[in-house]
Amino acid sequence: MKVLYLHGFASAGSSGTALHLRNTLYEYGIPVLSPDIPTSPAAALPFLQQLVAQHQPDLIVATSMGALYAELLHGIPRILVNPSFCMARLLTFRGLGKRQAFRNKREDNAKDFMVDKQMVAEFKEVEKGLFAKAKQEKDIVWGLFGNKDKNVNCQPDFKKHYGTDHFHIFEGEHFLNDAILKREVFPIVKQILHI
Repeated sequence: MKVLYLHGFASAGSSGTALHLRNTLYEYGIPVLSPDIPTSPAAALPFLQQLVAQHQPDLIVATSMGALYAELLHGIPRILVNPSFCMARLLTFRGLGKRQAFRNKREDNAKDFMVDKQMVAEFKEVEKGLFAKAKQEKDIVWGLFGNKDKNVNCQPDFKKHYGTDHFHIFEGEHFLNDAILKREVFPIVKQILHI
């Protein structure tokens, strides 16, 4: 078995969430892949599709922007935590023309990147593909939403396309911590992977 973790915007595969997932699943002998997602959406989606084809993970756990990409990686059980299905809109109003510092160390040692019109346009293009297979995949996609998330609220989008069977609100904010992972995410991981 194998798990793929997809990080959020301005983060990296070395995030605390990735590390906690890796450490917890290590005791079950389950490796966790946690790549740095390219900042360009036009490059990110093909990169992730190739990664999935190559490694064939049994589960994808994804947060924020990573959950946007995970929604598009069909055929695999996915846990979408505080998904940001509206990156183009968010960046247009909250980041356009600004340099963003990475919150975690990236393999290429990049420290920051620019949010520009090209990035927003690429997110718009990627977002056109969202929910294309939601009806067929309702049973393998979970949506977890922090009740104090002040960054993103895509609960209506998830409920509209996936219903409420796998919709869950938890006590927490946009960014995860070890306690939330243990309490909210791991029970679903264990259920899906039968561990």
